[in-house]
Amino acid sequence: MADDLKKMYRTIMDDHFPPQMEISFVDHEQRQTLFYEKVTWTIDGVQKGLRYGENPGQEAALYRMVNGNLVLGEIETIQPGQYLASDIELLQSGKHPGKTNLTDADNSLNILRYFTNRPTAVIVKHNNPCGVAQAETLEQAYVKANLADRVAAFGGCIALNRSVDKAAAEAICSQYAEVVVAPDFEPGVMDIFARKKNLRVIRIGNIDRLQQFVGKRCVEFKSLIDGGIIAQWSFVPQTRTKEDLKPASCEANGKTYQIDRMPTESEYDDLLFGWLVESGVTSNSVLYVKDLVTVGIGTGEQDRVGVAEIARDKAYRKLADRYSFEAWQTPYNDLDDKEKKAEIDTRVAAEKGGLIGASMISDAFFPFRDGVDVGIREGITAVVQPGGSTNDYQSIEACNEAGVTMVYTGQRSFKH
Repeated sequence: MADDLKKMYRTIMDDHFPPQMEISFVDHEQRQTLFYEKVTWTIDGVQKGLRYGENPGQEAALYRMVNGNLVLGEIETIQPGQYLASDIELLQSGKHPGKTNLTDADNSLNILRYFTNRPTAVIVKHNNPCGVAQAETLEQAYVKANLADRVAAFGGCIALNRSVDKAAAEAICSQYAEVVVAPDFEPGVMDIFARKKNLRVIRIGNIDRLQQFVGKRCVEFKSLIDGGIIAQWSFVPQTRTKEDLKPASCEANGKTYQIDRMPTESEYDDLLFGWLVESGVTSNSVLYVKDLVTVGIGTGEQDRVGVAEIARDKAYRKLADRYSFEAWQTPYNDLDDKEKKAEIDTRVAAEKGGLIGASMISDAFFPFRDGVDVGIREGITAVVQPGGSTNDYQSIEACNEAGVTMVYTGQRSFKH
């Protein structure tokens, strides 16, 4: 049985999807058609498409848009030819990409496009970021992103917004990763990556022009169980500068409630960083960010207070694992020495999982104050959320009681 399961993952499917695809939007006045061609790569002299879909046994194909333009109202699609994840260059591929590799790479670019001013690393696993960080060097950014959740980052997709140097490559090769995506690779880097035979190394030159994709939309399709399709425009976060953030205030119970203090410059940096990372996180979600590094990421939950608690609990667990790994190169869960574990536990508890001084980011409003109270009890100093709840006054009161600042984006950031 074990051999059969391993064989299942090694099996490469020949897909039967056609080489071209057209999608037309038709009304009584006009027909608008988007034209696509299937993407393949030459690997060991053989033309290959996607390895398989979300699971072995599911055929899949990657298409890139080569012509056409959809205009609905005042919104239009990204123009053909501005390729990113749909036109990858495989520099090394012990295994050619499957569907999940491509969707992870795409969501990492979805987040990375908002961060061009500093070296940035985004690590995505199962289409959600598990670590995102900015730093002075690419190596530092990767190390911080990886240590934010080293366990989840195992086997993830790493996206970088600078040409990869040897220092960053060595850091990446010290861990296990499935995919590395970058605009380029400096001399000698591919020799380092060659030590990891199954690492997929992908060059996307357009990463250098990622900022051009900010504010641009594509049409998204969701297939239903009966073959029906939902089409929607992709999400564009409107809040991208500190001036876009509004101090929390509301009218309730015949009075005006407003936040007592504005964020500091470092809090603004973390709030904006977290809000833009949030655009690539599956909802319901709450994030904690400190010093331009994700501390805890809670994703895909049904209730807001619950996901705030999950992100908090992850922050504690991941910090304990980080300290164990840094000190003894051993995961916290594998540490047998009770005294060493107790030492780590005491340190993590004193630092409250690294959440003291962190910012709390929520993709939708808090229906009650219990959500922000989760972060406040851990020592956060700033909150960003869309606002708009009838109980916003409760969250404002909770923040003012603790000396915490809160700002609104005025826009929800759900992602399903």
